[in-house]
Amino acid sequence: MKDRALAGVAYGLAAYGMWGFFPIFFRQLGHLRPMDVLCHRAAWCCVFVALLITAGRRWHKVQAVLPRPRQLLLLATAAWLVGSNWLIFLYALDQRQVIASSLGYFVTPLFNIALGMLVLKERLNGKEWAAVALAVVAVAIELVTLGSLPWISLALAITFGLYGLVRKQVPVDAVSGLWLETLAMLPVALLYAVWQAQAGHAVFSGHDTPTVLLLVVAGILTALPLMAFAAATQRLNLATVGMLMYINPTMQFVTAVWIFGEALQPARVLTFGLIWVGLAIYSWAAWEKYRRNVE
Repeated sequence: MKDRALAGVAYGLAAYGMWGFFPIFFRQLGHLRPMDVLCHRAAWCCVFVALLITAGRRWHKVQAVLPRPRQLLLLATAAWLVGSNWLIFLYALDQRQVIASSLGYFVTPLFNIALGMLVLKERLNGKEWAAVALAVVAVAIELVTLGSLPWISLALAITFGLYGLVRKQVPVDAVSGLWLETLAMLPVALLYAVWQAQAGHAVFSGHDTPTVLLLVVAGILTALPLMAFAAATQRLNLATVGMLMYINPTMQFVTAVWIFGEALQPARVLTFGLIWVGLAIYSWAAWEKYRRNVE
């Protein structure tokens, strides 16, 4: 069990570390529409994972899932959730709202706690309840001081939190599961491409060579952390996965403020402060649980 947990932590660190660099990489594709980039991510990710499955001679694992409609439905649901998350992130990047994106990924661990309680019937102690309460207060402050709900942040937290929950329910290996997820995205991508073609906009053609190379790399970079994340969720509980997620939003926050030069409003400083205090309290509670388990 300890080896399984350690492997899960390693996979989680790899996934969140790669995701943390995404704002810098995808800013290089800022001249494309977010939905166009999403379509390419799904398509090239599907191709890359198919090559991995072929190289590893693992198509039999994919075939084992095909006669199981419940697993296929869950994987399709996971695909639509993570696809929505990608699109919201790309939109936030396009609109110069990476700070809001980082806030969403900071909130996700606390949303995972609530999901674990509501869906998986996990029990929360006093510190965990306090952490969730601080997140709720932080969102309320955003609503009052900024005059609107932080919908980008909330949408990112909800879609990715639900994705992790759904993916955890499917006993399919990371590579096979990811290929089936991206395959489920392709019909939507193709329909969008046909619709845009009728309006005179080409989604999959007409790009210069550097852009094509970036789009191919985007598909590969999409696959690698998702495979690592799926492997982590199979080995860890939602709470531990949520704790590791601090890496990604921290890197995004630093990128937004110190590299992209986004303005950090005073009200949002208070929001982040409450979220960080909540995460610190939750980490303390998780550490106490870990010490009791190893003792």
